[in-house]
Amino acid sequence: MDRAQKEKLVEELGQIFESSGVVVVAHYEGMTVAEMQDLRGRMRDAGGSVRVAKNKLAKIALDGKPCESIADYLTGMTVLSYSEDPVAAAKVVQTYAKENDKLVILGGAMGENALDPAGVKAVSEMPSREELIASIVGCIGAPAANIAGAIGAPASNVASILSTIEEKAA
Repeated sequence: MDRAQKEKLVEELGQIFESSGVVVVAHYEGMTVAEMQDLRGRMRDAGGSVRVAKNKLAKIALDGKPCESIADYLTGMTVLSYSEDPVAAAKVVQTYAKENDKLVILGGAMGENALDPAGVKAVSEMPSREELIASIVGCIGAPAANIAGAIGAPASNVASILSTIEEKAA
């Protein structure tokens, strides 16, 4: 890798560290290519990404970024998992680490907040953005449905009374 490629990689990593809602660092020693592809696929489905980069270049990219605290985790064979959704990457990595003991979570960062493995687990248990939106929409929609039912109820009562009167008259 020549100097220009390294500079480009550092710039890409810098953008990742700046724009991601959460970054999770894990060791992946002993994982097969198929297992890594499985992790990448799951992360892609959740709206995140997985990146393997040289630790030295990642540390350079972290300089001055909000999640600079994860630099200490960048030793050995590390993989970076990240997503804009502050919960998605943590959920996927936590789930995958339960299924595959070769993936060991070291920690991560959520904005400026450093996360240890327990912190990553706590973030993974939070509801995702989509789940929060669905619950808010449900809360907003329930009163509207009740109002529509209340408005429509008298008309249906009148209609049923009229049909009962017609049946008795006939």
